Amino acid sequence: MTLYKAPLDDQRFALFDVLGAEAVLTKLQGGDGHTRDLLDAVLEEAGRLSEQVLAPTNAPGDEEGCHFDKATRTVTTPKGFKEAFKQFAEGGWAGLTMAEEFGGQALPSVLGIATTELFQSGNLSWSLYPLLSEGACHALELHGTDEQKHTYLKPIVAGQWTGTMCLTEPQAGSDLGLLKTRAEPGENGSYKITGTKIFISAGDHDLAENIIHLVLARLPDAPAGSRGISMFIVSKFKVKADGSPGERNNVYAGAIEHKMGIRGSATCVMNFDEAEGYLIGQPHKGLAAMFTMMNAARLSVGVQGLALAERALQNSDNYARERLQSRSLSGAKFPDKPADNLLVQPDVRRMLLTQRAFVEGSRMLLLYAALQTDVEARGADEAQQQKGSELLAFLIPIAKGLVTELAQECTKEALQVYGGHGFIVENGVEQFVRDARIITLYEGTTGIQAADLLGRKILQLKGVGLQHFLAEIGTFCKQHAADEALKPYIGPLGALAKEWGELTLKLAQRIQSNPEELGAAANDYLYYSGYITLAYFWARAVAALGQSTQQPAFKQAKRDTAAFYFARLLPRTHVHKAAIEAGIGTIPAIA
Repeated sequence: MTLYKAPLDDQRFALFDVLGAEAVLTKLQGGDGHTRDLLDAVLEEAGRLSEQVLAPTNAPGDEEGCHFDKATRTVTTPKGFKEAFKQFAEGGWAGLTMAEEFGGQALPSVLGIATTELFQSGNLSWSLYPLLSEGACHALELHGTDEQKHTYLKPIVAGQWTGTMCLTEPQAGSDLGLLKTRAEPGENGSYKITGTKIFISAGDHDLAENIIHLVLARLPDAPAGSRGISMFIVSKFKVKADGSPGERNNVYAGAIEHKMGIRGSATCVMNFDEAEGYLIGQPHKGLAAMFTMMNAARLSVGVQGLALAERALQNSDNYARERLQSRSLSGAKFPDKPADNLLVQPDVRRMLLTQRAFVEGSRMLLLYAALQTDVEARGADEAQQQKGSELLAFLIPIAKGLVTELAQECTKEALQVYGGHGFIVENGVEQFVRDARIITLYEGTTGIQAADLLGRKILQLKGVGLQHFLAEIGTFCKQHAADEALKPYIGPLGALAKEWGELTLKLAQRIQSNPEELGAAANDYLYYSGYITLAYFWARAVAALGQSTQQPAFKQAKRDTAAFYFARLLPRTHVHKAAIEAGIGTIPAIA
């Protein structure tokens, strides 16, 4: 079994020392009680649940996988998953951030993201079941009628039911304008939903008594393309007048996918055969409603990258300390032992520091983005809410696209630290590599995130989120210009922020002349932007150390990692800048 210890000290440092979350949250509407003491207590309990209940099910769940019964068309989850979900629901975790009127605890979204990290590190496959419910809840809360909210939200928030997103079809992946699922008018305001959806996470399982599917489909009068998509609520079991599950609806799993990773998560083919459904939101406006779920899901998928990288780091660090192999190049460091441990090797330290820099930097980025969710929802005034919304929109493609890609690098480096032993299933680290492969793909591939960042957030929205972010970096650099401890960071950060703005303007002008330049530059622009973003948070981390109450060893590790990031990882921006400037002419047509 691989190790896992909830990284509560680093979460607290990021939340309270770097981001000042307590001061931000308690000044928001309804935030008086969102103090550090409360948030700390919730994190402690979440860490305990993850370490003691979820983490032990991770490797066995991967080995066993889910089971599909063709005769009954039902899915059974791995041993231990159902018991873990029961404890999760009884602990009130399903409704942690949901409104009190639906049975939730109305705690901050940033706390929800922090606890989600812990649960996903414990068992990513298991965590996908409640994760999809959270997205369904947000869509219902924003777009559902009062009756729909009352009927569906309360049991999901209570952990009695779960939810899904049903978008993808065999011929319609990222291009949802091609979907063919039909919605024909039925009786009493209902619709008959017919079609096949694929890649549906948690489409069927045995964890809860009912599953609520939010399904994209076309009405008979729907215009072609993405403008003709509506969203419908389809319940696994039809809901009776008293709110309890009734007879089985005509929606069934047709199969479960056999996957490279996240094998404990049921990824289903779902068949709808005139299943009873109800319109949610406005006709032909389903794609906009579904984006409510997708944006929240994209941030959570970024957290999945962090969660996997954190667990991979913990295990490779422990292995490097225990594994005795050869001697230091400068002479034996443990002469009383048959060999030195792996930590004496500079390249092993490079791999571990790379992981640490990306893990801890990503944590600050993701929590910062989540904090903007709270500002957007409960800011003191409209201007503060709008700024939070614009910052969040800008950061989501970076938080999803970059962090999931860095998780590939981190899990690969962890495997490399193990050497040949990492390739052996019994040592557990190879599972993190396999599980991490999906997170760059679902909820939009890295290319889609890059196109969203450059095409929508920069060009269509005129870079308003980037402007906010660059202004924040500029203010930070001015405030700490005379700080000797920050001298190695302020100069490079300020120079890169200036370059970022100038490069973006030049790129926008090139794209205006030739739209193909967008596709040629987007991926490199995502990485370039992401590395500067992480540099800003590492500089903030160093600035926060002066007031932090963390132990001296913790503080020194932060300083060392920040210096490593600026010296050895941030220079990657030069390569991405050169690739951006190379332009579309260097990507010829392929015969």
